[in-house]
This record gives sequence, C-alpha cells and structure tokens, in this order.
Amino acid sequence: MTQTKTPVARVDVMGFRKPAIVLSVVLVVLSIVLLAVRGLNFGVDFTGGYVIEVGYPEAQSLDPVRESLAAASFDDAVVQHFGTSRDVLIRLAPRDGLNTAALSEQVLEALGAADDNSIEMRRVEFVGPQVGEELREQGGLSVLVALLCIVVYIWLRFEKKFALGSVLALTHDVIITLGVFALIQAEFDLSVLAAILAVIGYSLNDTIVVFDRIRENFRKLRKVPEIDMMNISINETFSRTLITSFTTLLVLFALFFLGGEIIRSFSLALIIGIGVGTYSSIFVASAAALMLGVTRQDLMPVEKEGEELDDLP
Repeated sequence: MTQTKTPVARVDVMGFRKPAIVLSVVLVVLSIVLLAVRGLNFGVDFTGGYVIEVGYPEAQSLDPVRESLAAASFDDAVVQHFGTSRDVLIRLAPRDGLNTAALSEQVLEALGAADDNSIEMRRVEFVGPQVGEELREQGGLSVLVALLCIVVYIWLRFEKKFALGSVLALTHDVIITLGVFALIQAEFDLSVLAAILAVIGYSLNDTIVVFDRIRENFRKLRKVPEIDMMNISINETFSRTLITSFTTLLVLFALFFLGGEIIRSFSLALIIGIGVGTYSSIFVASAAALMLGVTRQDLMPVEKEGEELDDLP
C-alpha cells in the first residue's frame, strides 16, 4: 500500500510573517497619519463646485492663468494641467446666481479668449455641495457594507477566524491605498471610490483561493502542523496569485499611461490596491488567521452522531 507523499513548501512564507506584520502595521499607521494630517484631495464629485477644462494651442504656464482668474474675482480657483501642458483644468467653488453657461463665459473672458480665439472651452461640469456631501457619506457607507458582507460570507463558508483575518487584510489594503492618495494628493473622485470597491473584491478573491486550499490540505494532510500547512497551501497557489496579478497590472499600466487623464486616478488606485492586495493575500491574511489561533479542528467537518451506523450495510 503506497503512502501519499507530504508536499514540501518551496518558499517559507510563514517564516516572514512577523516582519511582514510589522511592515504592514507601520504602513497602516503612516497611512492613517497622512489621512489625518494631509487628508484626501476630494474631487468635485464630493466637494461640489465647477470643473472647467480649457484647451490652449501651445504649452501654457499655470501662473498667468491663476493671476487672470484672481483679477476676475476667482480667487479660490484651483488650476492644474490636465494630461498635457496645453490642457488646463480649473476647479471653482459653487457660486450663487450663476449658471454653467454664464460662468464659462466669465472664465473665458478672464482668460482673454476674446483676444485669443484659439483658447477653447472643452467642458464644464457642476455638482452641488449637498450632492457632493451625500456622495461622500454614501461612498464611505458602501465600503463598510461591503466589508460587513464579506465577513458574513467568509464566516459561513470557512470559519470566523478566517473571516476576521480576511477583513484585517482587506482593511489593510484600503487604508494603505487611501494613504498613498493622501501622500501624493491625487484627486479622489467617484471613479477612485469604485476602484477601491473593485480592490476589495479582487483582494478577497485572492484570499479565498488561498483559504480554500488551506481548508483542503487541513482535511487531507492530518499530521502536518498548522504553520507548515499554511506554507504548503500558499506555495501551491503562489504561481496562480502572481500570474493573475501580473497580467492585471499590465492592463492597468496601459490604462494609466495611455488612457488619458480622465481614468488616471482610477487606474492608479487599482494599481496600488492590487499590488498591496497581492502582498496581503500572501503574507497578511493567513498570518492573521494563524495569530487568531485557527486550528485543524476549526476546519474539520462535524461528524453527526450515528453516522458510522448509517454507513453499515
């Protein structure tokens, strides 16, 4: 009778769990500090106001644009390049008594469009402040609801310690992604919020693949210690995790560099989130479950009384 050979982990992933947890804690703390000190650069979707895109025939310096707008009583204007040095994005706070058409005319007049017909008004968008506040509140609520649903799902499918471990990993991914946005002050709008929710789903999928393999191996290899079992399971899913993340990142980098300014923040959020999520599904989720005390008994199927008698002929 042949015996099943016990798999051997090629990479001692669990051997790096303590340094990885320390690194994750440091990054999460730094991200929280950045969010508290610098905050997020909310777009008009959340703050309310006008977004005006203006096109110039040649490269345009931003300082003359700011000075022209300030001279026309638009002192609160936020001016930045949008994709190229010929495209300028202007953000203005809401103004009472002005509609979109009247405001765009005033802005063009302030920029000297009457003397320079080559200055082109590309687009004007308006979001009311009350709508922006509601979107901000509902956006944060949607993230919390998503995490709560994930806890319930993994609790029912696996075990509560795995559920808590997965939520710790997902929270880790979201906070670090937001921390990077606070650090570089990239614009945070509805598309970025959608990317954050996509990161939660993507990272959860990676984590479930690892947890599923851990559960299978716990039931198949009865004499292997828990830490070695997790090492073996992570190694068995290692190539799948890396290849999936690599191919996804190839597409996202193409969107980031070639997709234009409109989706740059969206693709940036996904690049950061998937990079951090891949790391957390390998080093954080399983290590967190192990620290919470998950054992083989937690994952073994419950035997019903009289089950052996039912199997007799």
